[in-house]
Amino acid sequence: MTEISAPTQVALSRIVAERQSKGRVPGAVGAVARAGKLAWSTGVGSADLDRPGVPPNADSQFLIASQSKTLTAVATMALRDEGKLSLDDTVESLLPDSKHGGITVRQLLSHASGMQREPVGDVWDLMKFPSREELLTSWNAAERIGKPHHRFHYSNLAFSLLGEIIARIDGRSWYESIKARILDPLEMRRTTVGMDGGPAQVGYYVPPWTDVPVREPLLDIGAMDACGGLASTAEDLAKWAMFVANPVDEVLSKDTLDEMCQVRIMADVDRWQLAFGLGFMLLRRGDRVFVGHDGGMPGHITSTFVDRSSGTAGIALFGATSSPPPGMMATDLIIKVLEDDPLPPEAWVPGTEIPAELAGVLGTWFSEGSPFVFTIRKGVLEAKSPAAPEHQSPAVFERVSEDVYRTVAGRETGELLRITRDPAGHPTKLHWATYLCTREPLSFAELGQA
Repeated sequence: MTEISAPTQVALSRIVAERQSKGRVPGAVGAVARAGKLAWSTGVGSADLDRPGVPPNADSQFLIASQSKTLTAVATMALRDEGKLSLDDTVESLLPDSKHGGITVRQLLSHASGMQREPVGDVWDLMKFPSREELLTSWNAAERIGKPHHRFHYSNLAFSLLGEIIARIDGRSWYESIKARILDPLEMRRTTVGMDGGPAQVGYYVPPWTDVPVREPLLDIGAMDACGGLASTAEDLAKWAMFVANPVDEVLSKDTLDEMCQVRIMADVDRWQLAFGLGFMLLRRGDRVFVGHDGGMPGHITSTFVDRSSGTAGIALFGATSSPPPGMMATDLIIKVLEDDPLPPEAWVPGTEIPAELAGVLGTWFSEGSPFVFTIRKGVLEAKSPAAPEHQSPAVFERVSEDVYRTVAGRETGELLRITRDPAGHPTKLHWATYLCTREPLSFAELGQA
């Protein structure tokens, strides 16, 4: 069941209507996706003020701008998984014409390179953007204004360069690469460079002292497409968000997407509410961390965020140069659904077998005086502290060889679990990440004698 209840739909519509009204946004779309698909959307205002009162909808294109970075990042990581680059490769090793030494792919992805924000030439003043042929010249002329990993510094230039790296390695343009690798497999048919000529939201600027909007131009940002050149719809962004929540191997493995969602650098050093992973913004609100990205172009401010644990996404699309914070609306939509109309829990399904070699391992073991409960779920060994919070996932183990298991998820991921048995074959102790686990709680003095 993915339907959202009528009362919750009314509340969601109110959130979008209030932001559109208070923000003086000519046209806006809000949407929620969950359980693998678009579950709800609404449009408010006018898609085109030449036809007032006809709102945009889930099939209306908006410029998603810097949301493009998330697709660029996924394509980069796919090349990494294929062995065609490493995150520790330097730019000059991939683009020999680069004159900046020691900057790595990892630094570009996480805005930790210290490179200046934009290409040289006052591009957002003159509205003249570099071509592919001019991008490296602009990169070489740019300043490295900070030390690597010293502090977060957002860089459109860095992501533009990632687009060139993708194009060089993949042997096709950046857009051709993400189309083949991402858009086609996910059936994102209306995600294009610039508008595709179909239904779209016209972009406007609303001056602060009047209520008469000014139509904004559509820009061709050239070699900066990889950092912000895409247009998309709520329908397509729902498909993208559901991929972020539950990746498909055809595009990128779950392990790699998980890697991209780890904190690499803190953007909000005062309150730790915004960090960056590899290409993704990590926005913290209360106890929840949402994964996604904002985007801004003349006439369009947008955002898509995902609560990966529940598979729920919020999408905010505003047809205005200045708007309410889009990430706040996207996550407000998610929070409203999670709190008022969550999906029912999955039905419990009984397991079918207990691996014979694990029968004597199950139950409570103590390490450093604290208990851990080892259980079987669907034939797989798990462990969790009774004191751990409910939201914390258990450690999960995978058999390596006789009496040796690898922790593949949760606490101590990557570490070994070794089982020691007595002559009769009964487990007498465990070593997990080298720490001794015994059936009875022991002091450190007693552990030394165990």
